[in-house]
Amino acid sequence: MKTSRSTSILGLTAALALAASALHAAAPAPKQKTAQLDAGSATAAPPFSYKPPLRGAPATRVGGGTRSLGARLMTLNVIAPNETGYTTRDKPTIYWYVSEALDKPVELAITSTASLQEASTPALEIMLKPPIEKGFHAVRLEDHGVALKPGVEYQWVVAVVGNSAQRSGDVIAGGSIKRVEGGAVLERLKLAPRAHWPALYAESGIWYDAIDDLSRLISAEPDNRRLREQRAALLEQVGLREAAEFDRAAER
Repeated sequence: MKTSRSTSILGLTAALALAASALHAAAPAPKQKTAQLDAGSATAAPPFSYKPPLRGAPATRVGGGTRSLGARLMTLNVIAPNETGYTTRDKPTIYWYVSEALDKPVELAITSTASLQEASTPALEIMLKPPIEKGFHAVRLEDHGVALKPGVEYQWVVAVVGNSAQRSGDVIAGGSIKRVEGGAVLERLKLAPRAHWPALYAESGIWYDAIDDLSRLISAEPDNRRLREQRAALLEQVGLREAAEFDRAAER
C-alpha cells in the first residue's frame, strides 16, 4: 500500500514527540548568554536575552544536529527553543536552518496537538523543491493562508527527503509553537524604536516574534555585523550553536 505524504509526516511527528520526552529527561538546559551590541551605534538595540515563559517545561525541540545524508554530513535545525515557543501573531513566520546546500526536496508540516482529528489534517504541508541553499530559510504562514488558533499548541516538522519511496531515511527536525496574547509587550513596542523590538519580545518570552523581527532586520542589512552577532548570541542561548556559527562566519 502506498503511504501518503500526510501519513508519512504524521509518523515523523509522532516519532519526534517520543524523542522529545527522552530528550527532556536526559539533556541539560543550555546556558544563557546575553546578546551584545556596540554601545556606540545609534540604531543598536540594548543587550538582551531570551527568557523562557515556563522554565523547566518539557522539551519539544528534537532532531537536528549533524546527520548523514548520503555521503555528506549536514546540520538541520528548526529555529525554535527547547520548549514550546510563543508568538503573538496569528500568521507568524517560522525559520529553519541547514548547513549544506541541498539537491533533495524538503517537506515542512504543521499539525495541531489539540485533538487527533485536527492532527490528522495538517494545518500546513508543503514540499520545497531543490536546489536549496545553505543557511536560514523562512516560511511565512501568511503566504499559505494558515492562521494559528490562540492557545493551541502546534508541532512543526522539517524533513529532508533522501528517498521518497523510503521515508525512514529522512533527516528530520521539529519544534512547537503556540499563539498567545501579547499583553504588556505589545504596549511597550509602541514606545520603542523598531531596532529594539527583538529584545522586548525575547525578554518577554516571545521567541518566534523576536527571531522574525531580528531576521527581517538582517535581511534589510545583510552586512550588519551587530545584527548577525545579536542573532548568533540569541541562538546560542537555546543550544543552536551550528546556526549561530553560520551567522558569525557571515560577519567575517
